[in-house]
Parts: sequence; C-alpha cells; structure tokens
Amino acid sequence: MSATTRSVTAIKVLPEPAGLPQPLAEPPVEELRLETVLGALSDPLRLGIVRKLLIESQDFDHSCGWFGLDRPKSSLTHHFKALREAGITRQRQYGLERRSHVRVDDLNARFPGLLDLVAAWTPPSE
Repeated sequence: MSATTRSVTAIKVLPEPAGLPQPLAEPPVEELRLETVLGALSDPLRLGIVRKLLIESQDFDHSCGWFGLDRPKSSLTHHFKALREAGITRQRQYGLERRSHVRVDDLNARFPGLLDLVAAWTPPSE
C-alpha cells in the first residue's frame, strides 16, 4: 500500500420497505453506460447529491427538500431527472413529491468501485 492511503467512507444501504410506489422510468441495469453515468456525475451539484444519499441517508429515499439546496425548483428537477435518466438514482412518486435513492446494487454490479469513489469525494467547501 502507498503512503497516501485514504479512509474508506461507508455507504449506507437501507432495506427497501414494503408497499413502495412503482419507480419512474429508468434504464435497466444492463443498459447502464459508464460515459452516461460519468457525464451525470461531472456536475458538482449532482455529485454532491449522490454523495449525500450514499453516506447520510436517514430513510430509504429522500425528497428534494432533505438536501437543503438553495436552488430554484426547476433547476433541482433538472438535476434529479439527469441522475435518474443516467441510471444513478431511482425515483418514486409519493403524491406530489418525488423521492430518490441511489441504485447501489445496480451500479456496483456494472461499475465496481465507482460509488466508493463518489462516497470518498470531498466537496471543495468541506
């Protein structure tokens, strides 16, 4: 091991509760593409969203308000849609609210180690 080892940040994977609404449209696991996933994660806001879901989740899935982002709703809708369409997150509709969680098992199956890198990333403001 090199002298510059870094600590591994634990990814939280909470059990899926019963009776969830059906997920919104998303690519199947076999169609996840690395360039699409990396493209979605190239935006610092989206990277931060995924990191927060991976290491700070308190529930199985979270609404946009949980993230505490000071952005217009239209901007947040765009970012969450980009993550879902890339196959990074799964979203479900709960009445008027959409909640998200990371597709940990699917992403680990296709791109082993990627989510560990995202979880270990330190945002510039920290």
